[in-house]
Amino acid sequence: MPKKISIIGGRGFTGQELIKLIDSHPQFELAQAFSSSVAGKEIMIDERKPEKTYALLDENTEFVEEDVIVLALPNNEAAKWADKISKQNSEAIILDLSADHRFDGEWHYSVPELTKTIGGNKISNPGCYATAMQLMLAPINYMIDGEVNFFGISGYSGAGATPNDRNDPDKLKNNIIPYSLNNHIHEREVSFHMQREINFMPHVANFFRGILITGNFSLKSQCSLQETRNIFDDFYDKHSFIVIKEEFPSILEVINTPNAMIGGFNIDESKKRLSFCCSIDNLLKGAASQAIQN
Repeated sequence: MPKKISIIGGRGFTGQELIKLIDSHPQFELAQAFSSSVAGKEIMIDERKPEKTYALLDENTEFVEEDVIVLALPNNEAAKWADKISKQNSEAIILDLSADHRFDGEWHYSVPELTKTIGGNKISNPGCYATAMQLMLAPINYMIDGEVNFFGISGYSGAGATPNDRNDPDKLKNNIIPYSLNNHIHEREVSFHMQREINFMPHVANFFRGILITGNFSLKSQCSLQETRNIFDDFYDKHSFIVIKEEFPSILEVINTPNAMIGGFNIDESKKRLSFCCSIDNLLKGAASQAIQN
């Protein structure tokens, strides 16, 4: 029997992707998609005739039949619903896509390719930038000596559906906008879970979806390009969603896929400074498809 999954925040960009993934998955069934803003409106899946409508979310909502509830809510809005769900349905798995529980030891934080333990029924999904940075850092974390610097560019879907400066078409036209250049939440997230201080400089550009991250790493000892490639090939050998390549990865290669693409490895003359890139779809590998993995 398929697992019944409900989504709180089903009208947002990530919620829409989750609805499509659940609809096409043989082991899952969409129980409810909650959205206070569009309650009662039909749920459209790839322009097919809808079978459900968005459900109203309020203080009287009950979560008693679901096997899984996904919190696809903005930061600082998920915690109150997690507490309510736990009291009503202690057996249900709660999967939080926000940052509300990423530093909470009672929640199981999981990048699927890096997580070695199975968590309980409270799972914290990593952030989009944080996913890409950790996939880049994990294979070489033991080799690093000194600063770790990441430069990231995201499509404006990463700024959410609510109008703001980072998804304003007039301000983004022919433009790239930097933001939160110090202490970004994903900078803190990666530093916390990888146990290494990192520097992260995010930017948003005038395309809808996708992320490209460039990382720069100082190494303890010399390493050749071939050795670096072998390290990544071996580390992700059994993970089909991680693609390692010699060329620079591009956003066009990963949008609408659950893949992370890592490549473009460069070593300087000292063979102790390494740079390379990673691209993912922020709405899928950075959110919805990773939630399905978890």
